[in-house]
Amino acid sequence: MESPLPPAKVSIQAEPFDLAREVARVEAELAGKAGAVVTFSGLCRDEAGRLAALELEHYPGMAEAEIGRVVEEAETRWPLQAVRVIHRHGLVRPGEGIVFVLTASGHRIAAFEAASFLMDYLKTRAPFWKREHLADGTVGGWVEATAADDAAAGRW
Repeated sequence: MESPLPPAKVSIQAEPFDLAREVARVEAELAGKAGAVVTFSGLCRDEAGRLAALELEHYPGMAEAEIGRVVEEAETRWPLQAVRVIHRHGLVRPGEGIVFVLTASGHRIAAFEAASFLMDYLKTRAPFWKREHLADGTVGGWVEATAADDAAAGRW
């Protein structure tokens, strides 16, 4: 019997992700080889009760390929032993996860920096479009990256 293939480094999915399962899978695969596993989970906020959901759109295939390219860049910049990026699409309600980034390395600094680099990219340049669905039942506008997001990405 063949062993199952490892999970893709990049997944774009409508379904919620399981943080504990993702971390456990990577830790089992690394079997004690990593000195640091850094995770980040971005959640949908309710914006003080104003927001009912965020609608996230993407071009299937293109988004995975572009994020994969940035994952490869992170792997050339830092000595990573594992990387996992999951991004949701569709309607995401307040309190639900939108994005998950995991990096593993022999040392914490590389894992932290790579995770930060990946999140700064995802916040500013990943090919996703976000539209607000408001609590009053109306559909709001498209959400743009903020100046603070752009400044954070500029450090790389």
